[in-house]
Amino acid sequence: MKNKKIIFLPLLVIIIGGLWYFLRSEAAGPEQIKVQVQRGDFQVNVFTSGELEAKHSENIQGPSGLRTVGLWNVQISELIPEGSIVKEGDWVATLDRTEISNRLKDLETDLERLLTTHTQTRLDTTMDLRNARNDLVNLEYNLEEARIALDQSSFEPPAAIRQAEINLDKAQRAFDQATHNYELRLEQARARMQEVTASLNQVQRRYDNMMAVLDEFTITAPRSGMVIYRRNWDGSKVNVGSQISTWDNTVATLPDFSIMMSRTYVNEVDISKVAVNQQAEVVVDAFPQKRFTGKVTEVANIGEQRPNQDSRVFEVKIQINEYDTILRPAMTTKNTIITHVEKDVLFVPIEAIHINDSVNFVFKDVQNRIVRQEVVTGIRNENQIIIREGLQEGESVYLSIPGPPEDFRMVNL
Repeated sequence: MKNKKIIFLPLLVIIIGGLWYFLRSEAAGPEQIKVQVQRGDFQVNVFTSGELEAKHSENIQGPSGLRTVGLWNVQISELIPEGSIVKEGDWVATLDRTEISNRLKDLETDLERLLTTHTQTRLDTTMDLRNARNDLVNLEYNLEEARIALDQSSFEPPAAIRQAEINLDKAQRAFDQATHNYELRLEQARARMQEVTASLNQVQRRYDNMMAVLDEFTITAPRSGMVIYRRNWDGSKVNVGSQISTWDNTVATLPDFSIMMSRTYVNEVDISKVAVNQQAEVVVDAFPQKRFTGKVTEVANIGEQRPNQDSRVFEVKIQINEYDTILRPAMTTKNTIITHVEKDVLFVPIEAIHINDSVNFVFKDVQNRIVRQEVVTGIRNENQIIIREGLQEGESVYLSIPGPPEDFRMVNL
């Protein structure tokens, strides 16, 4: 009996060792991390950074008539600090008057010259027409004398009568010619005065327009509010020395804080997922403990190249549902746009999914062995992927590869 035990114990050790050697490639290693298959609502999100702005605001604008006076760009010489609270009519900014002042001086010179020309032309015309009228009076007298002479020659010889008739005809013709010439000179005088007056009025209008534009070089607030500087095309803000153009004469804005927006830019790779009315979550970087809900209200149709970005991006605006006094324009935000939601589905981490010859599979335990379980997957988000077939809720799968895949049996669907 003792000899049988001696033989049986080594044999048992050999059998256990052989089983361990045979099963070691499929045994679950304790160092491997497992996760359970979860069931719930699955979200596909797009994450972006943005900046707060008011949905409604009133622009504080510079002169509107710069183009009419030949000015294309004007510099800001003084500007109220951003964030200042102003009342209607309060001073906001002053524009550089150097160029417009020089043009005003030139116009004043032209105006004085044309005023002198206008006065001189009017005097010359008056004197010329007065002399013409005097000549007409004299010719009318001559005509009357010739008519009287003809009447008195009725008892004279025929030659004398004929001479009187000729003198009357000459007087009549001279009078008619002078009358016609007077009418022409009167028309010329009117035309000359109209020309001089038109030139004078033109310069006067330019001068008046420039004076009106100059009055607008002192910019005031159209209503009460907080002053927020306008951003330039390159993202920089308006400041002292910035140019105000005829195409965009906005200096600053007065936002309405009752409805705030987050202006953000979505990469061209993700923009196809984003649409109007999608729900979003907004977190202000300055107050990360507060979370706000919102929805997408605008999605740009055309991409743009932003500074310091290699790819093209599309502007997206998210309207915040809640009102809070901490929300201020230009605050940076972290935005989560919920682009798609699937209700009551199974999902696992993306790291648990592996592919071999276009077949998706996971590693899991079956009767204390590791196998490769074929699965059918659905859409994915940044961390997880939907499982359509192949797994059940609560099952555990491996996050990493527990060994060479060919060492594990494939369980097909």
